Order: sequence, then structure tokens, then C-alpha cells
Amino acid sequence: MHTRRNFVGLLAGASAALAQSHFPGLPNIGVKADTGPARSECGIGALMPWADALWAVTYNSHTESTGTGLGLYRIDEILRAERVHVSNGTHANRLVHRESNQCFIGPYAIDIRGNYRFIRDFKNHRLTATMRHLTDPANRVYMLTMEGLLFEVDVHSLKPRLLVDLVKNMRIAKRPHFKGGFTGQGRVVVANNGFYQYGENDAGLFEWDGKSWNRLSGKPHMECAGRADMGIVIFCTGWDESSSLFWALVNGRWQKYRLPRASHAFMHAWQTEWMRIREVETEHFLMDMHGLFFELQPIAFENAIWGVKPICQHLRIIPDYCAFRGLLALAGNQTSPNADNNPVGGQPQAGLWFGKTDDLWSWGKPAGWGGPWRRTPVKAGVASEPFLMTGFDKKMVHLKADRAGAIFDIEIDFLGNGEWEKYETVNLGARRYARRIFPDGFSAHWVRIVPKTTCTASAEFFYT
Repeated sequence: MHTRRNFVGLLAGASAALAQSHFPGLPNIGVKADTGPARSECGIGALMPWADALWAVTYNSHTESTGTGLGLYRIDEILRAERVHVSNGTHANRLVHRESNQCFIGPYAIDIRGNYRFIRDFKNHRLTATMRHLTDPANRVYMLTMEGLLFEVDVHSLKPRLLVDLVKNMRIAKRPHFKGGFTGQGRVVVANNGFYQYGENDAGLFEWDGKSWNRLSGKPHMECAGRADMGIVIFCTGWDESSSLFWALVNGRWQKYRLPRASHAFMHAWQTEWMRIREVETEHFLMDMHGLFFELQPIAFENAIWGVKPICQHLRIIPDYCAFRGLLALAGNQTSPNADNNPVGGQPQAGLWFGKTDDLWSWGKPAGWGGPWRRTPVKAGVASEPFLMTGFDKKMVHLKADRAGAIFDIEIDFLGNGEWEKYETVNLGARRYARRIFPDGFSAHWVRIVPKTTCTASAEFFYT
């Protein structure tokens, strides 16, 4: 599966001969689940470098009934992979708990010497996030399940206690599909990407201050991430019918931005598979969202988010990624029969790709589309959310309204700090439609549309 061609590109430019001499036989870092009788998935849900190894957990679609042969893998310094424990389930959580010197990954706690404990109480739960505790971070962590159950877990005894059922608490009517979670700025933030039909508004982004829960959004959200210093900015990703959603909690206040997407193939809840924000170079973030990798600055300057820049487009399913021994490791999910709904899928399997972070710049050139509105009621004078403009080549925008003569201002923020300048005023005229092609080389950090007319409008940018 991943032999010479994949593996050698991974070795930071080493020649094939050198790779062969240091790694006789070129190890196969593919993983698999049992062929059956139940055939499901074998995605790599989480990665963590810890205790002189790279640890990975594999997942199927839903507990043991949908497939077997999953579990915890240990990958050593010469990239030999060994499955050290079998646990059939769906897990994608990971967190290093500094006070107890343990790594929590899937239903496991791994100590600093590489000894693991299996948390049997979570055998039939699907763990998707582990987070620091609000009031007792030295002794407890939070565990979130895909079904919206939030537990607190004693890091010593590993005994869980259920705190809340978010499906009941927030009256979620559709099937839950909770994903990321993070603790910072005195709150816990969790994401639910349960989006199964066009136009649904029953997924959500939620925050909790230890006393009460608040629904921030009904649209599907994916990742919640940040650092424990540098202002503890919390970043959250998601999407709606118009574009990718990008939220940032800065000094206690949420800021909302929008990003282009490179593919519609990630829009259903099942197609997402834990698109992450991860630190892969020291104090530098990498963000994956709907077929685009972005650079991301973890710090806010002038109370604003500056450092968002596209790197490449791709069609890979990348449930997690991290740095390991100077290499970039990308988890995968290739390919899944999933109850034989893919009749040519065969055995559930996945690959672990290794390379350099810089390799990403040789992938597909950044391109995408999206905007702030898609048949959206807008009010005169109320600006749209900022849409990312920097880092793409050719740029244009389509504007459409349900009223003849609707007028819009296109504004740009070229400093990236929220200072807006008018670029052009566009009158849609009797056609109720207009397009604008930006000059070659023109760019700014962010662009937004300000309606001068109350109407129902669509605004879609295309970057090619």
C-alpha cells in the first residue's frame, strides 16, 4: 500500500537507496480491519507522538457491531507499526494531560513510559474529544462522545461520571455527530457536524461556562482548537450552504469569518471525518477544511485574526495529522466498504502518510469558491461576514438579488485588522445580476459585501 513511492517522499529528501539501507524492506504503515463478516471502516482517528513512539487509534463506523480488528497502534522510531490492543469502536480524541504525564487517545491512557490502560467504561461509546477540566484540571478531564454525552474522568482511577446529555439539554432533533472540543477562556466549546440534508439547522456549536450551556450556531461545526497560552484564542471551523465557517474567540468575544472551500465532497456529516487544526511546527498551526490546507497564526493581533493563508487543495480524508521525528504524519481513511455500500471497497484499510510540511506546497494549487450569502435575506447597511481573499490567484465575484436595481458596496480589509475600505459600488440594474473580475495580482486579507438595498441576495466568490 504505502511502499517505496509514498514512503521515500516522506524521508525529507533522502534517496531511495538511503531509505532502503536504513529501513530494510521499507515498512508498510498501512492499517486494516477484519475483512468481515461485518465490513466497515478502518480510519486512523487520532495520532499522538508520546513516550518514544507515535500512537494511533483506528475506528470503524459504530462500535463492534459494524466491524472488528480495530485498536491501538504503536509506531516506533523506524516506522514499524504494531497493534498493541484490540478495541472495536469509533474514537478520535487525543490530549496530553501534563499534570499526570499521561496521553489520552481513544479509550486509552498512556503513561510517560508507554504503558497503556484501557478505559473499559468507554468500550461502547464513540469518543471524539478530550478536554481540560474547568475547575479541577490537575485531576480530571472531560470526554465528549459522538452522541453528545459529556463525561468528566478521574485521570488516576479513570472512572467517568456523566455530566450532561447535550442532545437532550440542547433539544437536538436530528442525529447527533459531535466532533471537536476545547477548553479555554473559562469555557468549554464543542462542535456537532450533524448535517444530513441541505438547509438543516440542527447541528451546532456550543459553549459551557461550567453553569449553563449556550448554542452559538445551528449550522454544522467540526473542530475546536487552540493553545494553552498566547491569549488562548479558540478557533472553530464549520460550514453552511454558502461557504466554510471560521470562528475565533478573542478576549472573550466571538469573531466570525468565512473561508472558500475547494470541494463539495466534504459537506455531508459522514464525509467530514475530523478535519483538524494542529500545531505541526513549533507554535505554528495548520488547518484543514473542506479540501484546503491553511496556515493559521495561533495569536490574535490588534484584536483580529491575521494569519490565515491557503496552502493547497486536496481530496484526501485526513482524520488527524501531527509531527513525528521531523516528519509530517497524515492519518487516512482509504477505503471503506461500510456495510458493502461501496461494492468495490473490499477490506477496510487506511494509510499513514509521512513527508515534510513543505511537501504540502507541491500539492494542488489553492483554489475554491464560496461567499457570505446564498439566497440570504440581507438588510441595507448591514455588512456581510468577512470572506478570505489572500493567497489565491484569479478572483471574481457573482452578485444576484431578487430586486432590480439592488446596490452593493464591495469592501476590503487589506491590513487584516478590521479596517475596511470601499473598493467598488455595484448596481445590479434590471438584470438583478452582476459580476466583477478583480485585476490580476489584486488581493487583500478579507473582503465583504455591504448591501445598500434590503433584499434577498447571493454573493459567491470564485478563486482559480
